[in-house]
Amino acid sequence: MPQNKLKAKVEALTRVVQQLIKEVQRNSSMSQGTLTALQIHIGEEDWNKVVKQLQDRELEEQEKQKEKKLEV
Repeated sequence: MPQNKLKAKVEALTRVVQQLIKEVQRNSSMSQGTLTALQIHIGEEDWNKVVKQLQDRELEEQEKQKEKKLEV
């Protein structure tokens, strides 16, 4: 009997994880579509500017994190 309960719990968890994976895939697809629509809407030149700004912000954030680690 305990074996059956454990098996049922594992199967339930498996279904939950499968559902979560599907949701993540849907969110990924939706975000890709949104980014593509934005890219088309604003044009290649402006898109490249936005990407560059985001890359610069990311580098700044990484530098701040390194500085905090060095201070500790």
